[in-house]
Amino acid sequence: MIKKKPKVLVGMSGGVDSSVAAALLVQAGYEVIGGFIKNWSDTKDLWTGECAWRGERRDALRVAARLDIPLLTFDFEKEYRKRVLDRMFAEYEQGLTPNPDVLCNEEIKFGLFFEEAMKAGCEFVATGHYARVKRDRTGSAHLLKGADPDKDQSYFLHRVSQKVLRQTLFPIGHLKKARVRKLAEQLKLSTASKPDSQGICFVGKLDFHDFLRKRIKSKPGKIVDEHGAILGQHDGLDAYTIGQRTGLKVSHDQRAWYVVAKDRNKNQLIIVPDREHPLLYQKQATVRGVNWIVPPKKMPCKIDAAIRYRQKPEKARLILCHSSEGGNLRLEFRHPVWALAPGQSAVFYRGTECLGGGFISEQSLH
Repeated sequence: MIKKKPKVLVGMSGGVDSSVAAALLVQAGYEVIGGFIKNWSDTKDLWTGECAWRGERRDALRVAARLDIPLLTFDFEKEYRKRVLDRMFAEYEQGLTPNPDVLCNEEIKFGLFFEEAMKAGCEFVATGHYARVKRDRTGSAHLLKGADPDKDQSYFLHRVSQKVLRQTLFPIGHLKKARVRKLAEQLKLSTASKPDSQGICFVGKLDFHDFLRKRIKSKPGKIVDEHGAILGQHDGLDAYTIGQRTGLKVSHDQRAWYVVAKDRNKNQLIIVPDREHPLLYQKQATVRGVNWIVPPKKMPCKIDAAIRYRQKPEKARLILCHSSEGGNLRLEFRHPVWALAPGQSAVFYRGTECLGGGFISEQSLH
């Protein structure tokens, strides 16, 4: 009896990474179906004056034709606006600094797209992310960093559930970017020399400040120093993030100023005059909404915590907060960490394995 090929739905964005991912799956003997996700068709606010989804889809179609696989198109625009963009805008209005790529992976690529794969009778879903999955003897999946340290995307994948990860493939995760480009050339894929995408996941390249301004009403307020002295006026707290230096309207002072906190009650932006100012450093943070891919066997536990993409993880300890804080975790760093931005992801690692992560809560000045 001939064994049936495993069926996989691979996300094809029209870029070189997902193109090579699809090609490698075909070479490996999978029954491959390409899936193009349309999340955005608004022609406003983009620097180019248009959203490039049609062109991206054409590129994906060319690659699918080259590989002799079907390409399905999934229109998730309504859900994307609600689950990703609306949530992002709401968090910016709260003075937070969300990461839309993290939200998109959780809600769309490994949410709705995964559900469509299962409905189509697929055993797996695949993407062109630079990350790896290792399965142990029990069947549990472990998320590992991509082999290319300059391209590793495990930080953005920390909210993928264990259930989904078990049925996920990352075909290029063991490769470096240069090798992916070379393979695309050897396979004569039309996307071989295509530049990497920039901007918000599925939206495109844009002036992000203007993008926010057209959706969040500006609430100007005072810029003050740590003692409350008024130094200028801000355009709205949502336009700034902790550690930001540029865009601060401070009069009669040529020093380099940095955002250290936001006082939403007073609608004040608090700044300090030195990058190494003590208030910019924190030794601990509260982390909410934690998703564990592989939960720790005990608490407290020692981990490495990445608080920004491509930033070297910090040695830290995780402690379960009191029940009054809703099961949040307290992250205690071995050394003070610069510019913790509430809303950003704190991602937990042990070596090359991503254990999970959550979102940094608002910090108080001390």
